[in-house]
Amino acid sequence: MPALICGSLAFDTITTFPGRFAEQILPEQVHILNVSFLVPTLRREWGGCAGNIAYNLQALGGKPVLLAALGVDGGEYLQRIGAWGADTSLIWRDPELHTAQCHITTDRDNNQITAFHPGAMSHAHKVAVPPRGERAELGKLAVGIVAPNGREAMWQHAHQMHEAGIPFVFDPGQQLPQFDGDEHRAILAKASWLALNDYEARMLEERTGESVAEMSRRPNLRGIVVTLAAEGCELWIGGERLHVPGVKAAQVVDPTGCGDAFRAGLLYGIEHGWDLPRAVALANRIGAIKIASRGPQNHSLAGVLEGA
Repeated sequence: MPALICGSLAFDTITTFPGRFAEQILPEQVHILNVSFLVPTLRREWGGCAGNIAYNLQALGGKPVLLAALGVDGGEYLQRIGAWGADTSLIWRDPELHTAQCHITTDRDNNQITAFHPGAMSHAHKVAVPPRGERAELGKLAVGIVAPNGREAMWQHAHQMHEAGIPFVFDPGQQLPQFDGDEHRAILAKASWLALNDYEARMLEERTGESVAEMSRRPNLRGIVVTLAAEGCELWIGGERLHVPGVKAAQVVDPTGCGDAFRAGLLYGIEHGWDLPRAVALANRIGAIKIASRGPQNHSLAGVLEGA
């Protein structure tokens, strides 16, 4: 059954700094910060959370339906997504703005500095989640995800998914600071799952005044997943914590898009009725495969479901 993916579509410009950011930044001088990093390599990649999640989900044999926004320069990206076989009927084209642009610099320790121009993503709320009875052509939507996108789009799409009866994963990501505590609590009251990294989990605890354990006791939340990079992830259900070990990567090449790859595995498992430990174990495997490849949409998932 199809999965509705609400999130960003973007072009990623990825550069690599061969040194360490920490060696170039003087902590006592951050109030007058003025640094320049020499980056010998540069690549332009297809990106955005919705695009990356859909790429991985389609590679697993899933059926992603993208609800996102592209700009005047997005025609080639739209054709690319359609070529996968993914549903593009809910992708909106802005007639004036450019597609969102993400500029990422990664140092030798895999720390990243990112600059993001939202462009058309800021108008992603102009396309809505189809209500009940108006999505026959999409089939029965088994699950959805509200991934990082324009602030208004995330707010509206979370409410619209709930009203449409689509269980969804709330994945605030880098947009987490855009919502205050009351707004986060309102979305958490509607979500079925919550996906965060460990830093985001601490920030959300501060915003809401609730611990992750307390959040996981909400009756509507079927589980909270907190990713821990190479250490795997924590899975919280009903106040109980389970650690799901990570999968060692063949090599560490590029972390860009690893979180999105993980979320595709999580969605695939949920869509197929797996229990959460099994779903996140698959997600850990996909993250390990992705990090061994440059760019967020260049790796293959052939054979990854064998024994999953």
